[in-house]
Amino acid sequence: MSGILIDGKAVAEKINLRTIEIVKKLKKKKITPRLEVILVGDDKPSQTYVSKKGDAAKKVGIDFQLHVMPGKTSMKTLITKINKIQSNKKLSGLIVQLPLPEHLYVPEVLNTIRPEIDVDCLTDANIGRLVMKTNFLTPPTPAAAVAILHDLKVEMSGKNITIIGMGALVGKPMAIMMINEGASVTTINSRTKNTKEKCLNADIIVTGVGHKDVLRGDMVKKGAIVIDTGVCFVDGKMYGDVNVAEVAKKAAYVTPTPGGVGPNTVARLLYNTALCAQKKITKK
Repeated sequence: MSGILIDGKAVAEKINLRTIEIVKKLKKKKITPRLEVILVGDDKPSQTYVSKKGDAAKKVGIDFQLHVMPGKTSMKTLITKINKIQSNKKLSGLIVQLPLPEHLYVPEVLNTIRPEIDVDCLTDANIGRLVMKTNFLTPPTPAAAVAILHDLKVEMSGKNITIIGMGALVGKPMAIMMINEGASVTTINSRTKNTKEKCLNADIIVTGVGHKDVLRGDMVKKGAIVIDTGVCFVDGKMYGDVNVAEVAKKAAYVTPTPGGVGPNTVARLLYNTALCAQKKITKK
């Protein structure tokens, strides 16, 4: 293995220090940022993620509350719950943990969240602002990937970047953010042809699929940087999209799973929560 495994936790700590500074200043003004999470159903990975968010929130001084709802919850009940939670004026951030049960996968659910507390940055309004570069929030997972690249002192302008997976959580906003950084972006979805060729042409590859071994060693050119945002569980063990053992023989840098993008995603979510709390008082 010749490539360097990126220490995601170390990058996350730098983000957390920025969050802690904002939180300290807010607390001097008698304001404590507050994040609330709605978890629908009993998806085991989601339960793990939510638990990590709660633990991390406490460490940076952010109040955290979890609301668990049954998997059979109706859309009307969920939307009513969202509106009830966000009527609390002390709230800084609200997320509905994804994935939701299939019958709840509708834009109305996410767009019920007020954009000014949409710390996952999934509302139409916040995605639109991202496109127009008028945003003050960025989606946590793509922002985590960008934070890692910035920490490596990578200049993205002019680079060829290939993004595997075009989901709303990672792929689509990631493409927008990379375009905003001045990169030449190639996107890959399930119908893409010549996937290997497109990956071999990339200076940076970002994956966001959620399937083991999507990216193999023969798909990466020497010296490329590989950021893996995908997560899946096989026989109870966590994997990313990237076959790290193979890819590290070619890539200059690669994120491991766990310990790569994950801690940064949580850190960026909490940073967004602190920013929302800060913005609320600057509006007054």
